[in-house]
Amino acid sequence: MTTVYLNGEYMTKEEARISPDDRGFLLSDGVYEVTPAYDGRLFRFPQHLERLERGLATLRIHQGTGELADVHERLLRENDLESAACAYVYVQITRGAAPRMHQFPEGSVTPTVYAFAKAFSRPPHEEWELGSGAITVPDRRWSRVDIKTISLLPNVLAQQAAADAGVANAVFVKDGNAIEGTHNNLFAVFDGVVTTHPATHEILHGITRAVVLELAGRMGISVEQRAIPVEEFRTADEIFFTGTTTEVHPTVSLDGQRVGDGTAGPVTRRLFEAFVEEVGSRRAAEAQG
Repeated sequence: MTTVYLNGEYMTKEEARISPDDRGFLLSDGVYEVTPAYDGRLFRFPQHLERLERGLATLRIHQGTGELADVHERLLRENDLESAACAYVYVQITRGAAPRMHQFPEGSVTPTVYAFAKAFSRPPHEEWELGSGAITVPDRRWSRVDIKTISLLPNVLAQQAAADAGVANAVFVKDGNAIEGTHNNLFAVFDGVVTTHPATHEILHGITRAVVLELAGRMGISVEQRAIPVEEFRTADEIFFTGTTTEVHPTVSLDGQRVGDGTAGPVTRRLFEAFVEEVGSRRAAEAQG
């Protein structure tokens, strides 16, 4: 039985009940966050919490987050994920249940806080090396993509377009530039330079993205944060995506055309290996601490 957290209580998933008047259900009025855990230890939790708090402040949802560290840890324990190689905790906070109206409800409304934990799998190395494909799609999302809201219909439709095309990912294209993926950040490599769209309101400020940029700096890999015209993007030597469950994953074809030599590129490989080591080193440091 899966244990979840809902509004201060732990219960089985089957017991969880959310009001049909909840504004998250009716209006997508809420935010969410996904934090990875390796061997039961949360990775970069302060950064994930900071992003969640920024989203709550932007949407003017008044909900404290002080208990969330304990919630994350307990959900990992309750669901036997303390020794899972890879897992994550999902938390969603909506404005709460109130009569349906577009403006904020009058009076005091208690936000809805829901969370669950789940294992995820890193692909075998041989499969990772083969990479995956992607297509380009128009970016039809709202203008504040930096806020991790639960309103994801454009992402759903884009990801379905990728599934229909028989590939793993879709790349959003906006104003002629390759922006990011449907559920992950996007990188290209040109002549050894790791290139990604800057952290503006047009992309999600990914935590894994930040880790990869940090690792690249440590490793002496040149980095550029700039807009990437889609036609230039098509000429990239390497393409890869980053994200909480994506980690660092190579893309070897784009719109049916081969990227590089059609396998994971050397820079992508180095960054993936560094990421895996970073996760391991942080686990070791936390264990010693």
